[in-house]
Amino acid sequence: MYDFTYHRPASLDEAKVLIDENEDAQPLSGGQTLMPVLRARLAMPGALVDLTRIDALRGVNMEGGRIVIGGATTHAEVAQNEQVREHCPALAALAGEIGDPQVRHRGTIGGSVANNDPAACYPSACLALDAEVRTDRRTVPAADFFTAMFETALEPGEIVTAISFAACHDAHYEKFPNPASRFALIAVFAARLGGATRLAVTGGGTGVFRWQEGEQAVDRGEDLAAAPLDEGRFTGDLHASTEYRIHLTRVMAQRALARIG
Repeated sequence: MYDFTYHRPASLDEAKVLIDENEDAQPLSGGQTLMPVLRARLAMPGALVDLTRIDALRGVNMEGGRIVIGGATTHAEVAQNEQVREHCPALAALAGEIGDPQVRHRGTIGGSVANNDPAACYPSACLALDAEVRTDRRTVPAADFFTAMFETALEPGEIVTAISFAACHDAHYEKFPNPASRFALIAVFAARLGGATRLAVTGGGTGVFRWQEGEQAVDRGEDLAAAPLDEGRFTGDLHASTEYRIHLTRVMAQRALARIG
């Protein structure tokens, strides 16, 4: 590790001032990715601004039929929240499968979405459930938010304050986890919104994406196994080959769809 200044603001306004005043400041949410990066000296910000004690960034509310989750809400809190369980059980189940208990009680939904790890769980739920990412400056549709692997539409200093999801009972998250890290080798979040099928895939290696050809095949009553799947969306590594991940995508999608009928 190396020397840096640690700030624990009590309000969002205070956090924004600290970030603006410190050119190389880094917002800190759950820290499940940031802390290992700091230990490896892959990033060396001069200041960390801890967002986890800001009450305005925590908790779950219902707004006009949508589930709004504060950016500093932990995975465990999402999994256990009664409103999430009632209005979108699949989202609560997804949160309950992230990592291990230590990760779930420390990691936050805002931190995960802002980091956009190509094997993270929440981004698939964001795409499948027509989510909107709220920041201290604007609201960004999920379809425009995730731009590339580990990249998002966030601008320097911009803070994720909440994520708004469509309530949905016809949804299921099917995950094939790496047995060590619990990240997805491949996972598919399937949902039916407005009478249409949505299939969002994570773990392929290049970033989360909607499998639109698969969605169209399902809605036309065609065989999902024959639907085109862009091989460029997938990479291979020591955990799984490209071909295996492509195969898993079809299997996980079929299983997820079978659960929602």
